[in-house]
Amino acid sequence: MISVGIDVSKGKSTVCILKPYGEVLMSPREYNHVQSSLNVLVEQLKTYDDEIHIIMEATGNYHLPIHHYLKLNGFQVFVVNPLEMKRYRCQGIRNPKTDKIDAIVIAQYGIDFWFRSDNRDNIENLRRELKLLGSQYLCFMKTRQNRSIALANILDLSLPGIYGILDDYSRVTGTDKQADFVYDFYHRDCIVKYSEKKFVERYENWTKKKGYRFNEEEARQLYSIAKECIPTLDFSENTKLIVRKNVEVLKEVDASLYTILTRMTELAKQMPEYETVMSMKGMGQSLGPRIIAEIGDPRRFHSAKALIAYAGIDAPPYQSGRFTGTERHMSKRGSKILRKIGYELLDVINKHKNTYKGDPVCEYFIKKRAEGKPYRVAMFAAYNKFLRIYHSRVSKVLNEAEMA
Repeated sequence: MISVGIDVSKGKSTVCILKPYGEVLMSPREYNHVQSSLNVLVEQLKTYDDEIHIIMEATGNYHLPIHHYLKLNGFQVFVVNPLEMKRYRCQGIRNPKTDKIDAIVIAQYGIDFWFRSDNRDNIENLRRELKLLGSQYLCFMKTRQNRSIALANILDLSLPGIYGILDDYSRVTGTDKQADFVYDFYHRDCIVKYSEKKFVERYENWTKKKGYRFNEEEARQLYSIAKECIPTLDFSENTKLIVRKNVEVLKEVDASLYTILTRMTELAKQMPEYETVMSMKGMGQSLGPRIIAEIGDPRRFHSAKALIAYAGIDAPPYQSGRFTGTERHMSKRGSKILRKIGYELLDVINKHKNTYKGDPVCEYFIKKRAEGKPYRVAMFAAYNKFLRIYHSRVSKVLNEAEMA
């Protein structure tokens, strides 16, 4: 039993090698995340004949180079949750912390939990790429929200009341009718300089040119809003520049989102569980690939409870003496991306609950609402049930795919 503890930093790591009963095979030393330096570590590890477990904490992207290099050289590498390692480390009174001490502690953790280690943290390349795309999708979506707010603030000065009337960004087609419209009609005067009849004709031509469906009532509503609103920005080249530049940035982000989601769908379709996931109620072209990306192989969780804990929607039990806590809040220790997907999923189910009758998740959500549970409480209770079903169905499909 040889435990290699690696404390990862940006561009370098501190490594310590231990055997049981505190025997130090190599005191902590630093290695840079380059092949020449890591090759020295690999050669050192190959001199040992005993079974080797390499332990490191998950540190965003910092641990990936050394993790990948050691896996390529045939070593067993285990990635540990940083919170679990922090709680393991804080057992003494003083709790000093340096890179060298951390490397020793991580190596000792590998000895103490030798038989508990799970090597299924290593996801195949396809799932890793899908997960990375999923995190990038969320980042770009946050950027889009910020740019949408900026555009709304400007339109409140040049064309107040118009924001929210037209369709926003479509994840299916990647188009944004609202952004396209205000790019061409950036100020109130761009609309009211025409008569209502003339504007309706121009709007019809504009929709045909842009590939949107024409709606005469919508055109008259836009004209009415423009005629009644009071802009506080002048009809000038500066206003035109400000609005159009914001729209251009927003549309660039929209194009990136559409490209990422399209690629995620292509990768997700290569997964054995794709059809099973997409058949579940509430799953659409956006949510399906994203939840496959975030959960990955559900068999890496020993049970559905572990998956629920990973999502951070579990309510850990609390009991001390005669007291037993029953009104516990969810932990929120886990994947915030998975919680966001859950919120979107249950929002879809709530909006279509009349057509989803008979679906166990929908029925459970309706039941909790009928019991008087607040909307979000019922929502995440139903999401809890959804994850249990997801874990069972997808694990079964993956097991069958491996046996085939």
